[in-house]
Amino acid sequence: KRGVEKYTHRFCNTRFSELQFDSAQYAIICLLLLRGPQTPGELRTRSSRLHVFDDNDAVVQALNGLIEREGDALVIELPRTPGRKDPEYTHLFSGPVDIEAYQSKVQAHKTSRSSDRISMSELAQRVTDLETELAELKELLSKD
Repeated sequence: KRGVEKYTHRFCNTRFSELQFDSAQYAIICLLLLRGPQTPGELRTRSSRLHVFDDNDAVVQALNGLIEREGDALVIELPRTPGRKDPEYTHLFSGPVDIEAYQSKVQAHKTSRSSDRISMSELAQRVTDLETELAELKELLSKD
């Protein structure tokens, strides 16, 4: 009779792993792997179950430890995108990041979002048109 196969976590913070993180770095790595690129403020607000940071400077300090560690950096600072106060950071476990591709992707996403926005005057005009059309339909239905 065969039981269930068991697996052991060996990615980090185990005796089998070369990667040893303090709780702040561990929280950052988990969030970057889970949610992708994020600013220090986003990391701070989303990390409370794993680690409580006092402020954004504490997050940046932990990020710098992951960037400036012996051996290869595990995190990279991405260029600040327009409209954001702080730069985003991402992990390097999937290999190097193509900064130019990242910037063009962010720009394309921002352009598509801004084209989806409708001004208040356009919305007011659409509501007026719909009200007029509804009144005409009501009048047609009442004649029958």
